[in-house]
Amino acid sequence: MTQPTHAFHEMKSVVVRFAGDSGDGMQIVGERFTDTSVTVPNSIATFPDFPAEIRAPVGTIGGVSAFQVHFGSNQVLTPGDEPDALVAMNPAALAVHLCDLAKGGLLVVNSAAFTEENLKMAGFATNPLDDPSLSEKYTLISLDITGLALESLKDTTLTNREKLRCKNFFALGFMYWVYSRPIEPTIDYINSKWAKKMPGLADANIRVLKAGYFLGETSETTRNRYMVARADVAPGVYRKISGNEATALGLIAASKRSGRDLFFAGYPITPATSVMETLNNYKHFGVKTLQVEDEIAAIGVAIGGSYAGKLGCTATSGPGMCLKGEFIGLAITTELPLVIVNVQRGGPSTGLPTKTEQSDLFQALYGRHGESPLPVVAANSPSDCFMAAFEAARIAIQYSTPVILLTDGYLANGSEPWLIPDESTLPDISRPFADESQPYVAFKRDPETLARTQAIPGQVGLEHRIGGIEKNEKGAISYDPENHSIMTGLRAAKVAGIAKSLPPLEVNGARKGKVLVIGWGGTYGAITSAVNSLHAEGFEVSCTHLRHLNPLPSDLGELIKGFDKILVPELNNGQLSLIIRANYLVDTISMNKIMGRPFKVSEIREHILKLITA
Repeated sequence: MTQPTHAFHEMKSVVVRFAGDSGDGMQIVGERFTDTSVTVPNSIATFPDFPAEIRAPVGTIGGVSAFQVHFGSNQVLTPGDEPDALVAMNPAALAVHLCDLAKGGLLVVNSAAFTEENLKMAGFATNPLDDPSLSEKYTLISLDITGLALESLKDTTLTNREKLRCKNFFALGFMYWVYSRPIEPTIDYINSKWAKKMPGLADANIRVLKAGYFLGETSETTRNRYMVARADVAPGVYRKISGNEATALGLIAASKRSGRDLFFAGYPITPATSVMETLNNYKHFGVKTLQVEDEIAAIGVAIGGSYAGKLGCTATSGPGMCLKGEFIGLAITTELPLVIVNVQRGGPSTGLPTKTEQSDLFQALYGRHGESPLPVVAANSPSDCFMAAFEAARIAIQYSTPVILLTDGYLANGSEPWLIPDESTLPDISRPFADESQPYVAFKRDPETLARTQAIPGQVGLEHRIGGIEKNEKGAISYDPENHSIMTGLRAAKVAGIAKSLPPLEVNGARKGKVLVIGWGGTYGAITSAVNSLHAEGFEVSCTHLRHLNPLPSDLGELIKGFDKILVPELNNGQLSLIIRANYLVDTISMNKIMGRPFKVSEIREHILKLITA
């Protein structure tokens, strides 16, 4: 019996990567494919991969932009190790990303872009589409995407340049057909974005989208179609959310649950800028945002907002953190609540501004002058940035201290479904200001938290002095050596005491055994997936993921004692590993990667297996 044309193959999960020139709209089609998969619904995780140059020459390796989406009927925690399908809009995209495509995977190329000039810029001596080995290794579908898009728009009044800008939707429509995705959500998106202001463009994009989709239906070539079943999800209201969006919403939620208006001051820097852009859309929630002239001004103004009784916040990346260092010291010595978001990127200096890294942990812990400890919190997934931001604000307010929230480029730009929480389930994190009816002492402390009580400037009877010079308890300037020692110790004890408010560590697996994997930040998905796969095969391995990096959880030391080997995967040269060694005198095993890309599940899995079987 012959196989029917367009047969469906059901798969538990699929990884699709769109790649092309930075002007080809790969981020747009990737987002649309993601949004559509969320409506199915499927579990999803994404990895946008931007070029570092703002506008590299067209057709060059440096200008390649990509977007990877992993969607499935089961839990998806990472964007996937390797794509099952690659859409390459030009030779440069093929040159950069073909090495990642799974053997036998689907390869869709825009043959129109494989011109002599483009092949030369991508480093090809000959046209790879003419090489028989390409179709032997992969399921190759060579389409004149450019020509077919133009053909579908031949009777419109758009200019040729405008028509060419629609070709990305042709590729998207075809991939919708291949993976049995509905096109209606994208049509709704196109209409909402362009129908009123540019109806001709909206109509053109819809035409091209449908042309790509129905090419699959009408093509005489026998091709497989794939089906990914609906994911079994908990009931509730979901939305797709990126890490930076979740960070912004977490700060807003903290503002509401603390009773303090949110004041954000920032300066644009990749990849943190969209935190400020998102917050700017929520003025109706009492959010005030201010874009200032530089990073130093941003934190200075944010501290001023905190001094005035607001929830002061700022966001930046590694280079900006360097510039903010002196003002962070001021926030520490004045003991004002402040949330500082560091969306980490590859460094040092400009480094890899659009790529991810976890190399600012030491900077967060120690990158200041003087004895100046502060709490450090880390998010572990795009949606988790919401609760991580909320937690950072809780600590800042409850303990009257600046807090650093570490995310990274992978979390900031990646997205996943987010179950919108019931506001009533979020804890009340309010803390009263000084009582005008009572005598006020600037650094009189809560006996439980050691936090000082904050007074709002301008209130009669609550006049006080704070500033960068060391003070005594009453707020008077003091150069007394013993007082400086006491105040330094109190600030440190306050931060250390935060550990008492932290919940017990969650452990995936047994609390004793041969191997414990300790992670932090964006390594959560890869570590958890690797450990879960080994559990399914009967291997004994455990993992835990740290939300709080300073102070460390009080039960971490006892947990570590229960294991023979401690593996610490990080996107740096072993910073957390060194901290654990110093604090618990244990010979940790570092697993490091500094390539601007997150860990693959297979990389961590293989490393764990070597430790288990050694």
